[in-house]
Amino acid sequence: MSEKIAFRMFLNPGQAAEYKRRHDEIWPELAGLLKASGVSDYSIYLDEQSHVLFAVLRRADGHTMDALPQHPVMQRWWAYMGDIMECNADGSPRVEALPCVFHLS
Repeated sequence: MSEKIAFRMFLNPGQAAEYKRRHDEIWPELAGLLKASGVSDYSIYLDEQSHVLFAVLRRADGHTMDALPQHPVMQRWWAYMGDIMECNADGSPRVEALPCVFHLS
């Protein structure tokens, strides 16, 4: 079984093309790390007017997503993305969890 989660992040104005370019060229070691931690079916959408990124992913039972912030690959990715999006003091993207209020299966 898996759990679907959604969250939003915040892109700096004028950085949409660069954000897309960087994700089009996502590092294989990052993609592998996410999959190995139990992440699948991960999509990120952009509201171009507000610069808000909406992300949704599935994570497997027993996922290890909580360990991702300590992984060197994740820390390098955050540093790479830090100039184009809002980040926390530790370099992680500013993330706000979004509760599910409707689901049709």
